Amino acid sequence: MACSFVSYNNLVSEIRQIIKISRPRFWIYIFGPYIVGLAAAASNQSDLYSWKVAIFALFFLIPANLLIYGVNDIFDYETDKINRKKIEYETLVTPEAAKRLSVIIFLFNIPFIAASYLLVSGASVPLLCFYFFSIFYSTPPIRAKTKPLIDSLFNVLYIFPGIFAFKMVSGSYPSPLIFAAAGLWTMAMHAYSAIPDIEADKAAGISTIATKLGSTATHIFCALLYVGSAILAYKYLGHISILFALVYSTMLLISLRFSRFNAVFKIYRYFPYINAVIGFILFWYIAFEKFL
Repeated sequence: MACSFVSYNNLVSEIRQIIKISRPRFWIYIFGPYIVGLAAAASNQSDLYSWKVAIFALFFLIPANLLIYGVNDIFDYETDKINRKKIEYETLVTPEAAKRLSVIIFLFNIPFIAASYLLVSGASVPLLCFYFFSIFYSTPPIRAKTKPLIDSLFNVLYIFPGIFAFKMVSGSYPSPLIFAAAGLWTMAMHAYSAIPDIEADKAAGISTIATKLGSTATHIFCALLYVGSAILAYKYLGHISILFALVYSTMLLISLRFSRFNAVFKIYRYFPYINAVIGFILFWYIAFEKFL
């Protein structure tokens, strides 16, 4: 009985650790584009309720996020161990735990790769792109996160769940203009997220877009990207794209007033919530336009 209780506690602890590594506050970054892609592609409401939609909704909630952030944690230990954000706000994956985490990531993802091949004709390309950019953002030989500007460009990975969903439902791909607008948005998201890591990355000898430009210039870079994204998306979203640009620009102006880690980090902690609200509004804006 005691052994069973210990095993149960170990299992619960393992599940909690896996969920923590997958960054629940960031789940919306993958799941959001997926449901927006569904809404954009659907010709009627029933398109949103199929069992295939449910299967890949589960994938883009947990396994996909575990892949992105788990791989990142495995290869970032030397930086993470001196990063206050990682220690105080996230979780640290030690080299001893890395092998076990690698196996768990593999086991969580394999069934969905097989499902995509068997169930979703033609959608394997965006899924493979998602895996490529997610893995090689952190891993050698590319390790894009250590190459300024390339690190931001690789965050196009967050677009592919939406493209996958669009292809799964409609059988076609969205406009290249939408892809470009979303790409600028993901670049801005990454660059801003890199600002609180400047001190730790410099101490570890890692170059990023934020260490290269510095805090002030990175804020300006992000603002330009958000404005550019709004301009490209205006054809499809109208004035709501301008509203989104104003929200992000206001956040950046507030953040720009602070240069110390603790001050910028306090603003950064609201960033996932802002992204979640923007994604929520975008989904319902598209849904209302199409179905109501």
